[in-house]
Amino acid sequence: MNGTRKPAAGGTPTLDEVARVAGVSRATASRAINGGQRVSAAAQASVDSAVRTLGYVPNPAARSLVTRRTDSIAVVVPEPDDRVFSDPFFAGTLRGVTRVLSERDIQLVLLLARPGASTARTLRYLTNRHVDGALVVSHHRDDGLAEHMSRLDLPCVFGGRPWSAGDRVAYVDVDNTAGERIATEVLVERGCRRIGTIAGPSDMTAAEDRLAGWRQAMAAAGLADDAVEHGDFTELGGQRAADALLARHPDLDGIVVASDLMAAGALKVLASLGRSVPDDVAVVGYDDLGVAERTTPALTTVRQPVEEMAERATRLLLEQVDGHSPSHPMRVIIPPTLVTRDSA
Repeated sequence: MNGTRKPAAGGTPTLDEVARVAGVSRATASRAINGGQRVSAAAQASVDSAVRTLGYVPNPAARSLVTRRTDSIAVVVPEPDDRVFSDPFFAGTLRGVTRVLSERDIQLVLLLARPGASTARTLRYLTNRHVDGALVVSHHRDDGLAEHMSRLDLPCVFGGRPWSAGDRVAYVDVDNTAGERIATEVLVERGCRRIGTIAGPSDMTAAEDRLAGWRQAMAAAGLADDAVEHGDFTELGGQRAADALLARHPDLDGIVVASDLMAAGALKVLASLGRSVPDDVAVVGYDDLGVAERTTPALTTVRQPVEEMAERATRLLLEQVDGHSPSHPMRVIIPPTLVTRDSA
């Protein structure tokens, strides 16, 4: 190097000073600092030493120009704001994502892509490469995100099976069909013979897969599968669905509910009707994200490992960002587990 003089007191070291101290050109110093290519090991070591000596702090904008990376990942949620900030599913998802991103000092950008203009704005943001990749969660049939994302030249992973483009986008999901089949079998084995279900929104694959699992278990047990009501994965939606379901089928002795929040709503309706749980009607939920432990009685439920799913989806996404993704989009399916409590 040509010297190790530090900048004057109170001054901010510049890239030119780093280059002079390292004995390299300004362009070489920029590439070495910002992660570019075509830098020899000797030049890299000289620049690193100069950076430490001078206390130089790299300019993030300059680094982005060299690497074409933003060091940020978007989590795209096509849901209303109030649901995102009240449903424990999203809190668990964000915990899993941030846990992985913190290992790499990567920033999370939350995009709430509600249907309409908000979705179009989100797609423009992603198309313009303001982030290095996107994780899409809570996908709906009509939001078009799977098709749009499959056409973008942007690393992308879906949390949950997408409606379309499943062969062109990577995703991580729990085996929802098996999970709801297990939940229904709990009630069959208990001796329930009139088992209804509160399914989730029919425009979400998780809801449809869980409904399919309920139907499979009912068919295997030789039981009628006519007692179906749809909710919206919220507690209020569960109450409304339970009201309608029990009005049409007052003889139910078991209810399989596609989420714990909806099951909490169903328990309130059963209590208001004077129906004892589990003696008169046994109930099984789905998720095990904290709600099931606080209901009265505590819910037997199927555990959806949301944080693990989010972590695996984020790592899969970062592999794409780093250029290490396989030739075909990966699909990771995690098995569900049953958690037995008092409601069944």
